[in-house]
Amino acid sequence: MTKKVVERVQGLNGTIKVPGDKSISHRAVMFGAIANGKTTIEGFLPGDDCLSTISCFQKLGVHIEQNEDEVTVYGNGWEGLKEASEILDVGNSGTTTRLMLGILATRPFHSVVIGDESIAKRPMARVTDPLKQMGAKIDGRGEGNFTPLSVRGGGTNGILYNSPVASAQVKSAILLAGLQSNGLTSVTEPYKSRDHTERMLTAFGVELEEKNTTVSVRGPQMLKAQHVTVPGDISSAAFFLVAGAIVENSTITLTNVGINDTRTGIIDVLNNMGARLQLKNEKVVNEEKIADLTISTSKLSGIEISGEMIPRLIDEIPVIAVLATQANGTTIIKDAEELKVKETNRIDTVVNQLKKLGANVEATEDGMIIQGPTKLTGGEVASFGDHRIGMAMAIAGCIANEEIVIHGVDAIDVSYPNFFEHLNELI
Repeated sequence: MTKKVVERVQGLNGTIKVPGDKSISHRAVMFGAIANGKTTIEGFLPGDDCLSTISCFQKLGVHIEQNEDEVTVYGNGWEGLKEASEILDVGNSGTTTRLMLGILATRPFHSVVIGDESIAKRPMARVTDPLKQMGAKIDGRGEGNFTPLSVRGGGTNGILYNSPVASAQVKSAILLAGLQSNGLTSVTEPYKSRDHTERMLTAFGVELEEKNTTVSVRGPQMLKAQHVTVPGDISSAAFFLVAGAIVENSTITLTNVGINDTRTGIIDVLNNMGARLQLKNEKVVNEEKIADLTISTSKLSGIEISGEMIPRLIDEIPVIAVLATQANGTTIIKDAEELKVKETNRIDTVVNQLKKLGANVEATEDGMIIQGPTKLTGGEVASFGDHRIGMAMAIAGCIANEEIVIHGVDAIDVSYPNFFEHLNELI
């Protein structure tokens, strides 16, 4: 367990390139592993979560070379995956767990999947139940709801699945299983979740159909190796977008950030609050939109964040809560029950940590209510093993009247290993 002291700053100025998108990095490795040929990845995020994905697929017999943010995956198609002689350890990565389950569900061998203490608490039935309906044999604690999980795959058939939650991980797991199942597999969500899987599968030569909030694939289908350029992760950029808006005398530019429409809820929130935010140099690479973002110190107003916007910013809510403490009026976040089953119960954890710093914030059943603007005080807070809470507390430290001590900052390595280096570059 490591700790970090963060003190108030007088301004944040400069240009930084945030790490590669975590969601896209995971998928590039997985899709390369089941594709035919050599997939090359540039801009890969070498964070702990994505390294867990590489490790698992290496254990499944795939040759993968990694040098910092450059990765080469030598895929031999679906049949190139072999039964692992070891347990597949996903570490802290929910994406690795759920998407890999979709792939393993169709493979005619036995696999055991395990993760860390946090993963052991995260619900997997939302994925394992539909995969069982497709014909996979999956067991584990709580009737297959918690790791460790045992998977015996193969002989799967397509299903028409109405997902009770808008979750890219659920949707992706089922679609990946559908690619090697008989007949049509279709997933319908209450709202459209992030669509990196659909975009990248298309780039890898898969035929799929999208209509409203339904995505369908027909199996079996093969993937063709590609070159993938990973854009900057907007979920990582969010911390510096918030910092640029709330720290006095600041102007920050973030280059080559992914602005996929299913991920830009943070941009909508900043615009709706009145932030001075500009998008420049917009272009499309590998089916994904990217742009340079410039944010400056802003006068902000409270807003309501709810409904279909929530899946587009679910990972950014911890730092949005920090943002809201500096906005005039009331910010209401609701319809965000999904926060309860992240790395921590993010509703309770964010509220409790911000209260320690003097924020006027209350938890609700499905979100939180924040009154602002509030001058934050110093104090001791913790990440509770959650990278996004650790970084959110660091941004709070930049505006607090006294120093903030953050315990457990090693969790930040999951998604942003050089976060504090970038913060120091801007001071």
